[in-house]
Amino acid sequence: ISPANVARVQALVDDQTINDTLARQVFEGVLAGEGSPDEVVAARSLAVVSDDGPLVAAIDRAIEANPDVAAKIRDGKVQAAGALIGAIMKELKGRADAARVRELILERLA
Repeated sequence: ISPANVARVQALVDDQTINDTLARQVFEGVLAGEGSPDEVVAARSLAVVSDDGPLVAAIDRAIEANPDVAAKIRDGKVQAAGALIGAIMKELKGRADAARVRELILERLA
């Protein structure tokens, strides 16, 4: 992989287009000859989901599926949000902005 491709992947991480986990998939695609980092991100739909619409929908499903975890968060055990974040990341195949997901979970369960 060329230094220019490494720099481009780092730039995509820095501007939060992809996260560290997705960067590995971008490198795999570039090494497999699928194109430039930008082309791999587009072809594999690897861009991080940070739009609140899909995130809120996934959060609502996670809350509905895990009422006991939601109750713990409502009771002040904020660290329990990790379980919901994990479920959402799994549903969105690692493409969710975890920090934004955490913010939205805490807002919805406040």
